[in-house]
Amino acid sequence: MSDAWKVGKEKKKGIAVEAEYCVLVGVITKEVSEAQVMEYLDELEFLASTAGAVTRKVFTQKMEHPNVKSFIGPGKLDEIKEFIDRNEDITLAIFDDDLTGKQTGYLEEYLKVKIVDRSTLILDIFAERAQTAQAKTQVELAQMQYLLPRLRGLWTHLERQRGGIGMRGPGEQEIETDRRIVRDKISVLKKKLEKIDQQTQTQRKNRGELIRVALVGYTNVGKSTLMNLLSKSEVFAENKLFATLDTTVRKVVWDTMPFLLSDTVGFIRKLPHHLVESFKSTLDEVRESDILVHVVDISHPQHEDHIMTVQHTLHDLGASDRTTLMVFNKVDLYREKYFDDYLDLGTKLEIMQEIKDKFNNVYNYPNVLISATQRENIDELRARLTQMIAHEYTIRYPYQVKTW
Repeated sequence: MSDAWKVGKEKKKGIAVEAEYCVLVGVITKEVSEAQVMEYLDELEFLASTAGAVTRKVFTQKMEHPNVKSFIGPGKLDEIKEFIDRNEDITLAIFDDDLTGKQTGYLEEYLKVKIVDRSTLILDIFAERAQTAQAKTQVELAQMQYLLPRLRGLWTHLERQRGGIGMRGPGEQEIETDRRIVRDKISVLKKKLEKIDQQTQTQRKNRGELIRVALVGYTNVGKSTLMNLLSKSEVFAENKLFATLDTTVRKVVWDTMPFLLSDTVGFIRKLPHHLVESFKSTLDEVRESDILVHVVDISHPQHEDHIMTVQHTLHDLGASDRTTLMVFNKVDLYREKYFDDYLDLGTKLEIMQEIKDKFNNVYNYPNVLISATQRENIDELRARLTQMIAHEYTIRYPYQVKTW
C-alpha cells in the first residue's frame, strides 16, 4: 500500500507533525437506519482520532443504494466539495463503507483530497499498532488482499487504461504485472505466516496443561486495564480503539492456583473480512482457551450491540461454547451518566442489582459489575473466576487432589 494511504505514519519516525483534518461520509439506506448510521459514524470518528485525524464535519445522505460511480449523489458530492474548498486544511475524506477502485479514483479526482474508506482506515491503525512479526505479517497480508482488486483505483501510473490510439498494449501488460507482483507478495506472506504459526503452536505446547483464560470483548472496553489489574503486569492500555493488537499471555498465580491469562485484540462492527481471515491465527488463543471473560463497557449506550458483535465473532471462530463469565466494566462511568445526584446509596445499589438480574436473564451467563480503574468489585470478580478455574481443573484432572 502506498505511503499516501497510511494516515499518520509519520508518527513512527519521531518527527512532530500536525494532525490531519478530515470529513466523514455515511449513507442511510433501507437496510440501515439513520440512528445506526450515526452510531457507526461516531465510531468512525473515534477510529479517525485513533489514526491521528481530526474530524471537521460529518455528512450523511439518504439513498436507496450507493451510487456506482461516486458512492454518494452528485448534489451531496458538490456540498462536500464546497465545504472542503472553504476549509483548505482538510486533506482527507473518510467514507464509512468500502469503496471500489473506480469510486476511489473518481472521488479523489473530484474532491482533490485523499479518499479513505472504513476498511483502509482500520488497516492503517492495525499497521501502526502491530509490534510482533506475526501481527505485522498479518496486517501486511490483509493490506495486500484488500489492495489487489483496487489496483486501478489506487495506483496513479495505471491511469492510461482508457484505450484508443497510443493507449493500447503496454498499459494492460503493466496492470497484469502489478497484479502478479501483489499475488506473489500474498503467497510469500502466507508462507511466512504459516511458519510463524508453527512456532506459536510450539510455544503453546510448552506452556503445559494450565487452564487458559482469555479476555475478549469489543474494542476499548478495558480489557488491557483489567489484564494489568489481574496479572499485575504492564500491558499497554490506552483510551483508543485497538490499543492492543498483539495477543499478550501472562502466567498468573492466585494463592497456589496457576493459570494462563491472555489479552486479545478487540472486535468491532464492520471489521474488514480480510483482516478477520488474517488474524484468525492470533485468535487461536481464544479458540484454545478454557474460560472466556467477556468484558463489556456498560457505560456505552450501544453496549448491547457490542455484545452481539462479540458473540457473533466468537461463533464464527468456533468458540461460542466456552465457559463464559461476563464482566460489565466502567460501572463508575455508568452511574455518572445515568444516576441522578439525589439518589441515596440504597437506591443505587438496588438499581445495580436489578441491572445485574436483567443481564443474568438475558444472556444466561454469570456476570460481575466492576470498575477496573477504580478497583470496584474486583474481589468478587476474582472469587468468581477462581471458582470457575478450580472447576475446570477438577474436570481436567478428576483423579488428582488439588490444594486450592
